[in-house]
Amino acid sequence: MSARPGTLSRALTGWAFALPFAALFLLFTAGPVLASLLMSLTDLGSADLLDPFGVNVIGLDNYLRLVEDPKFLTAAANTAIFVVVGVPLTMAAALLVALGLNSGLVRFRALFRVGYYLPVVTSIVAISVVWRFLLQPDTGLLNEFLGLFGIDGPNWLNNKTYALPTLIVMGAWRNLGFGMVIFLAGLQAIPKDLYEAATIDGARKWAQLRYLTVPMLRPTMLFVAVITTIGYVQFFEEPFVMTQGGPLDSTLSMAYHTYNQFGFGNYGYASAMGYVLFVVVVLLSIAWFRLLRNNVD
Repeated sequence: MSARPGTLSRALTGWAFALPFAALFLLFTAGPVLASLLMSLTDLGSADLLDPFGVNVIGLDNYLRLVEDPKFLTAAANTAIFVVVGVPLTMAAALLVALGLNSGLVRFRALFRVGYYLPVVTSIVAISVVWRFLLQPDTGLLNEFLGLFGIDGPNWLNNKTYALPTLIVMGAWRNLGFGMVIFLAGLQAIPKDLYEAATIDGARKWAQLRYLTVPMLRPTMLFVAVITTIGYVQFFEEPFVMTQGGPLDSTLSMAYHTYNQFGFGNYGYASAMGYVLFVVVVLLSIAWFRLLRNNVD
């Protein structure tokens, strides 16, 4: 069957509009991704930049080396703790705030929504300056407050025990605004008739939350969980600005360790780390889809 008149012209017009994006995508995204994959199979270092064709192909040796790298294992453990603790904490705080804004506040809802969302769009450097001031061991507002109750507060960012939990709390505070906005939109999309029917049937607030609100929010929870997990697996700014990975690598993350390896000129090894990070993100996303996909429709 011959194509209808004008079909080829419309197709060419569509490709003409798509061509700039396709060219930029291939040049700045697909190309570097493929190049980094090939790089992870070599021993490319900063000394090889003058003679890139002299690089040795070593296969999976970089990936096998990661298993024996204690610093990478420490970074992986720190990242795992940050994700396992930080994601549920952020989601719970965001849902709690969204429920509060959705239940009682009507006139000032937009004001509170903007207030909670401000940390999301605020520079991490500005946030870090404020948190450093709050967490100063001698003059910080947090330790000053604890001192009112006779509690001698620790040096939060230079203590191996408290540094990572402090960054987790900071990350949850900074990102709960994003989840709050999404959860609030999901709550407002739930039909009011369902709550009225549940109230008539004698369901109390807790029962409505457990058996009505949470199941209806499963698609929203899936979206927030995946986006938050992707961001937390790649957490970099917090240790980079606040602790430089210390003390004693207690806040060193996989992304920060990868960044350091690039800085040291170990390009092949760093590329392998980047792809391990990519695989972790994919696996965790699949896990969230399997966990929350039931009854999503």
